[in-house]
Amino acid sequence: MTNTEFYPLWQSKTRETETAIAPLSDHALARAAGEGDMTAFEELYQRHNRRVYSVCLRMTHNVSEAEDLTQEAFIQLFRKIGSFRGDSAFTTWLHRLTVNQVLMHFRKRSVKLERTTEEGETPVQIVHGSENPNKMPVLDRISLDRAIAKLPPGYRSVFLLHDVEGHEHEDISRMLGVAVGTSKSQLHKARMKLRRLLKSNSN
Repeated sequence: MTNTEFYPLWQSKTRETETAIAPLSDHALARAAGEGDMTAFEELYQRHNRRVYSVCLRMTHNVSEAEDLTQEAFIQLFRKIGSFRGDSAFTTWLHRLTVNQVLMHFRKRSVKLERTTEEGETPVQIVHGSENPNKMPVLDRISLDRAIAKLPPGYRSVFLLHDVEGHEHEDISRMLGVAVGTSKSQLHKARMKLRRLLKSNSN
């Protein structure tokens, strides 16, 4: 996926909406987005996604990683935008958030390489429709995150450990102090509940 393919994912607004919110400052848009205004958040994305992509590309020197990390940065922005107080320029705050996201990626990749065995890693199995979350549109990623947050704590822990982090049920059993059968049962129930939640969100 090229950066030009990534860009149109957010082009869902009408011309009237674009005209109405264009004059707003980044600070005003951030405040509105922090209160749940997705149109304002989309406008921030439109204004700044190329800047964020450029930062990610300079740091990774890899187009594919830069595209994925641009999406990750905006997911983090969505999660944290309510904490933006305007003490610094929004672009400075977003730059800092983006750099931190890339550095976190480097740390995770280092740990992942250390854990890789000669046989390779266990394939991660995700709920159908989100097999490769890094390639999902940002709004879909946000919907998935929200659905996961609604899972009961036990289901959520097993789902994240197995389907997101790639641990086997035997490892999860030891980490959570539950039987292997319980881990498998909770994973099945978590997947079923997630499918229902995602389906209801799409209707």
